Amino acid sequence: MHMDAMKLKKLEKLNQLRLEENEREDILAFFKKAEEDMGIFDSVSTEDVKRMVHVMPMINVIREDVSSQPFTRDQLQAGAPEASDGYWQVPRLVE
Repeated sequence: MHMDAMKLKKLEKLNQLRLEENEREDILAFFKKAEEDMGIFDSVSTEDVKRMVHVMPMINVIREDVSSQPFTRDQLQAGAPEASDGYWQVPRLVE
């Protein structure tokens, strides 16, 4: 993508920014340098390179989907200030 002053002004407006002229010049210089650097990739031959989705090999570790109940209701409610019929009781918030 070629960045020019018009596109930068549109981006400024879109992002509600107010840049100083020297900041605009710095940003445009940055994008110009990045475009030049990207040109280096065009000179590299990639014909014999296998396409890849990820740079590193990805291994999906899937655990057993086993339902378990590590705590009983009584154990969970042991720290509750008040409980009634298996439910926590809290102070009324809305009157």
